[in-house]
Amino acid sequence: MRADPGAGRWLVTGAAGMLGRDVLTVLGDAGIEAIGLGHPDLDVTDPAAVRAAVEGIAVVVNCAAWTDVDGAETAEAAATAVNGTGVRILAEACGDAGARLLHVSTDYVLPGDADHPYDEDAATGPVNAYGRSKLIGEHAVAELLPKDGYVVRTAWMYGEHGPNFVATMLKLAAQRDTLDVVDDQHGQPTWSYVLAGRLVELGLAALEGRAPGGVYHGTASGQTTWMGLAREAYRLSGLDPERIRPTSSAAFVRPAVRPAFSVLGHDRWAEAGLEPLADWREQLAAAIVRPAFADLLRSPSQG
Repeated sequence: MRADPGAGRWLVTGAAGMLGRDVLTVLGDAGIEAIGLGHPDLDVTDPAAVRAAVEGIAVVVNCAAWTDVDGAETAEAAATAVNGTGVRILAEACGDAGARLLHVSTDYVLPGDADHPYDEDAATGPVNAYGRSKLIGEHAVAELLPKDGYVVRTAWMYGEHGPNFVATMLKLAAQRDTLDVVDDQHGQPTWSYVLAGRLVELGLAALEGRAPGGVYHGTASGQTTWMGLAREAYRLSGLDPERIRPTSSAAFVRPAVRPAFSVLGHDRWAEAGLEPLADWREQLAAAIVRPAFADLLRSPSQG
């Protein structure tokens, strides 16, 4: 993907994270001028700093977030400062600068009690503090940037540049003969690199006037459970999938409630002239051969 010179200069917040790093890679490969700012470089809760960072920018991709789901249960105000207030500050700055804002959100804004994929206009209803904090951010984008704001919800994300479920499963393969993995939560495992590519495509479509503002679902097609994901990761890595044994969420009680059903619909991509993201199995097969994952299987005992 090579961008038109008219793509302007982009800003990626949260640039040191798993998704932010992939977005910068995709932008660089596309020949788009980009600035990446991590938390030490930009505090999104600082209005003056945000205004200065957004000046002269065509597209902001906001990957900055409080991501400690369990920690948010006892620090909801701190999570909301980043995921809610910080997003409002970004949206205000983008409105003043005439920049498009691509804000990354989450399936956790939904109640997780459905039996069919949630469409982009489904009623929200977070079941934990993290989800509530992210929903406040979504509302800020919708209120302040109804035409130039894009909320991209993702879920079950894994990638090469940070801790994630797939990496953990492969790492544990060298340490344990079997693993008990939850089989009663349903979702769409999504490779951060694929999502990064879609964010760039959406930003370009926004600049060209081809993509209406609003909510989009940036998750893989298809669906599985955490056990299904772990078994497929093992199968693709040449390991015995039967080493992964099913269990229930009740066996892993955590401070924050997790949605039982995080399967999202993808109809809105057609309005931007884009196809839904590839099936989760296809994404995983392409990701797992990358050195960051393949190297996890090389333990001393395996040579």
